Amino acid sequence: MKLFAEIREGFGISWDAIRANKMRSVLATLGIVIGIVTVTLMGAAIGGLNGAFLNSISALGADVFYVERDNWMSDTWDEWLREQKRRPIRLPESEALARQLTLAAAVAPVSYVSLPVKYKNHNSSRVTILGTTEQYFPVSGIGISRGRALTAVESAGGRPVCVLGTQVATNLFPHEEPVGNRIKIGAQSFEVIGVLEKQGTLLGLYSLDNRIVIPLEQFRASFVGNPEIEIQIKAAELVQLDEAREELRQAMRRVRRVAPDQPDDFAINQQDQFVTMFHRLTGTIALVGLFITGLSLFVGGIGIMNIMFVSVAERTREIGIRKAMGAKRRTILLQFLIEAACICVLGGLIALGIAWPLTLAVRQWLIPTTMSLTIVGIALLVSLVTGLVSGFVPAWRAARLDPVDALRNE
Repeated sequence: MKLFAEIREGFGISWDAIRANKMRSVLATLGIVIGIVTVTLMGAAIGGLNGAFLNSISALGADVFYVERDNWMSDTWDEWLREQKRRPIRLPESEALARQLTLAAAVAPVSYVSLPVKYKNHNSSRVTILGTTEQYFPVSGIGISRGRALTAVESAGGRPVCVLGTQVATNLFPHEEPVGNRIKIGAQSFEVIGVLEKQGTLLGLYSLDNRIVIPLEQFRASFVGNPEIEIQIKAAELVQLDEAREELRQAMRRVRRVAPDQPDDFAINQQDQFVTMFHRLTGTIALVGLFITGLSLFVGGIGIMNIMFVSVAERTREIGIRKAMGAKRRTILLQFLIEAACICVLGGLIALGIAWPLTLAVRQWLIPTTMSLTIVGIALLVSLVTGLVSGFVPAWRAARLDPVDALRNE
């Protein structure tokens, strides 16, 4: 109980000292304010980017494999160049793969081309035309907001039908219902049978809604006769993801007749490659931010220590009187530690007051940011620790002052 009474008394004395020297206390917190604003904005940015990234990357599907010539995350430029020399992946390989896989729920060959699209006097340029089969929808997990998806009959027969992304549907049909109308993709006419659910963007760079899905056979007849394809495979069970990947790898080696002593001449890409890359990037950003924050807090801590030494020197006689009246070293130590901590926490609160509108501005104009209660708590904790560390030496010196020498001080 006596310790709590000393802490309460220390808070009272510290607050009186801070109020008596308002300008000095505020100026002493500048380094702390800069450091806490930096760490708060960095934490808010990384937290917001993590959420936006995971939400965006979820469109790839955690249980979907993408078989292509090259790796999404090639380690070196030379490796990427070697991958470009590999044989293209063709439709017969996808068909053979679908017959061999036992741990796959669906297999969809996909090919892409960018073309202009027109309906009456409305145009959309550089729309991604995606040629695939009816298996694309269960693989991708994309829902249909209006109309319906491709059927197996339409896919096999190469019917001139299409399913629009929401961005294309909005651009071409601002005041009409798209389903049932006919559009032109290049010079070919297609009937709109459905509209995809809104998907957003991939990594904030590529719109997943600026696309049109058509049967692969019609794609081959109208645009590219023998296209290079990407094979998308959805695993039957998430718990068997590793087994499904290895089965896929072995089956693909057989289909492409890769010799046992030769490396794979294809790549199996997954969502987690992007996640790993992103975490590596944000880790680097965090290290740089922590270094800058550390420098600011170090400078701020030196400022707080200097102010506390000045405070101890100015109040030497007061310390002597308190010791003469029976105050223990612990009491004096707590008094000045609390004062240093209060100054730093005050700086932390000022920093949060600055960081909050900055976070809103950054979210509005630049990148998604999220200032969570965890970030606020960490910022205040860092402020408190900085104050305790910076104020310890001056508080220790004050606590060890001889009361007789202190009372002689003028």
